[in-house]
Amino acid sequence: MEVVNTLGRRKSAVARVYISEGKGNVTINKRDLKEYFPNGTLQYIVMQPLNLLGVADQYDVKVNLDGGGIKGQAEALRLAISRALIEIDAESRPVLKQAGFLTRDPREVERKKPGQPKARKRFQFSKR
Repeated sequence: MEVVNTLGRRKSAVARVYISEGKGNVTINKRDLKEYFPNGTLQYIVMQPLNLLGVADQYDVKVNLDGGGIKGQAEALRLAISRALIEIDAESRPVLKQAGFLTRDPREVERKKPGQPKARKRFQFSKR
């Protein structure tokens, strides 16, 4: 099996994933998964697609993560891994789709408007 390359995005985070056959190592920006995401919840989010299909110990995952915060990066990585698993085995698509791992979350930060302090917040109204 050759290396499978996919992309995942969430907010301003971009995850570029390279999956190859291996022993289940996840390397993010040349660091281990547990070192990059010390929070157990974020590690769980990243590993969800692999654990759902039961292939966590069959593939090595090498990742370039850029932009955004840690939560956005973890969810971008989950999407990228899910897309890579579909390229490897198209039969797994319905399972991942049912779990909601193939949907790119379209929510982005709304821009700040002129004459307002934030996107929706307004300055205090003065009647007189």
